[in-house]
Amino acid sequence: MLIFKKNPFGHNLYIKKWLIRLFGLFTHRRYRGFNKLEIEGSSNIKDLPQNNVLFVSNHQTYFADVVAMFHVFNASLSGRVDSIKNLGYIWHPKLEIYFVAAKETMKSGLLPRIMAYAGAVSIERTWREKGQDVNRKVNFSDISNIGKALDDGWVITFPQGTTTPFKPIRKGTAHIIKKFKPIVVPIVIDGFRRSFDKKGLRIKKKDILQSMEIKKPVDIDYDNESVEEIVEKIEFAIEQHKSFLKVISLDKLRELERNNNKRRF
Repeated sequence: MLIFKKNPFGHNLYIKKWLIRLFGLFTHRRYRGFNKLEIEGSSNIKDLPQNNVLFVSNHQTYFADVVAMFHVFNASLSGRVDSIKNLGYIWHPKLEIYFVAAKETMKSGLLPRIMAYAGAVSIERTWREKGQDVNRKVNFSDISNIGKALDDGWVITFPQGTTTPFKPIRKGTAHIIKKFKPIVVPIVIDGFRRSFDKKGLRIKKKDILQSMEIKKPVDIDYDNESVEEIVEKIEFAIEQHKSFLKVISLDKLRELERNNNKRRF
């Protein structure tokens, strides 16, 4: 019976199911009400295997991004295409969805601790802690826990390790890909930074168009490609390579020119 069953991290699945249901109920209007979430490519989710899938995404808030992904994944698995209309999909959620998050973030309050129970794989960041740069050795138990989560189901990770755009991809993600050989599915999000505060808990502005594009899996040669080559593939896949920064800069210049021309008339 589900009421007694636990996942590999010792979390009761019955409690986890109700936490996901409640979070889904309370957050749905953030993506289909106060703001709109435009989804593209959710059909790529339906044919994925039940486990050993790693979602890699750019990062804009601590929590709003990953909560939106829980909505989109479960809606897609329930037969909805590029839509989270009708919340019934959250009644039977996929319980084997995890997200990688910093331990200090998930211990920063009661709500993050509850969210951690719903699916966090908490890790110690090796490069930053409490807003300060650090140089800490990799905790191999963290890598083992990510492998355990992949063996059980799907894992969401934000390989830049920060909400600041166009920061480098952490090589640890590439090492994990080479070690566990998961299917790697890129996700590109936008609009979350404008609509939520940095933590993703408070709505900062309404009527913002948020977007989520779920791409097809990245073609990776796990044995022959180097860590650097995999890192570069991820940078391009989640549109965080420096070349995209030039495109964005050009788009902003064109927008400024259009606005200036409008003011003249």
